[in-house]
Amino acid sequence: MAGKPAKADKEAQKAAKREKRAASKMRYKQLWQAFQQQRRDDKLLLPLMIGSIVLAAALAFGIGLFFGMQWVVLPLGIAVGLLAAVSIFGRRVQNSVYAKADGQPGAAGWALDNMRGAWRVNQGVAGTTHLDAIHRVIGRPGVILVAEGAPHRVKNLLAQEKKRTSRVVGSTPIYDFVVGNDEGQTPLRDLQKTLTKLPRNISTDQMDDIERRLAALGSRAAALPKGPLPAGAKMRSIQRTVRRR
Repeated sequence: MAGKPAKADKEAQKAAKREKRAASKMRYKQLWQAFQQQRRDDKLLLPLMIGSIVLAAALAFGIGLFFGMQWVVLPLGIAVGLLAAVSIFGRRVQNSVYAKADGQPGAAGWALDNMRGAWRVNQGVAGTTHLDAIHRVIGRPGVILVAEGAPHRVKNLLAQEKKRTSRVVGSTPIYDFVVGNDEGQTPLRDLQKTLTKLPRNISTDQMDDIERRLAALGSRAAALPKGPLPAGAKMRSIQRTVRRR
């Protein structure tokens, strides 16, 4: 009897290792696919990555040569170059993703949902059948309202939602942003960075309290699509779907 639990534990450990290997293999496969796609779309990717490795290696070799230990520091230079190459790859993939999403309905909500940290995101608290939307974020800065859509429509929509929110949150700071590339707007690629730079005005306990109070407001928007609409999506059919919901 004593041998059976031990055998079961070994089998469980083996199964866990297999799952871990499979998950790791899948991550590498996805990373390789992302690299191949980015390489096809971005002709500067490989020259920049290779250049960073060569430059770091040459710099390390040159410094090492001065001290008579060039072959000792060369591997360190190559390692630094590889890290720089990976950083370049990640940054250019991120820029490419934001460039493709920029201007698409739902892009701002998608960017907010992918923020790291203790942010409470509620997409589409107000909106129109033209797929204009106001998203609400609760964080340490307070309440943040983010609008996306046609400027002449979201301006009034944002003002109404800000007034409605202020009645519930009292003296809690309320920030508002309009996502876009015109003067006074926040570019999609800078949205996350802009929010994280806001001052911390409230505690996490206050965030919980505000979230409960704002939940009672509900939503004034139709069910909007999650994430940026795919290229080539037919706006008329999507708007009809939103109206029916």
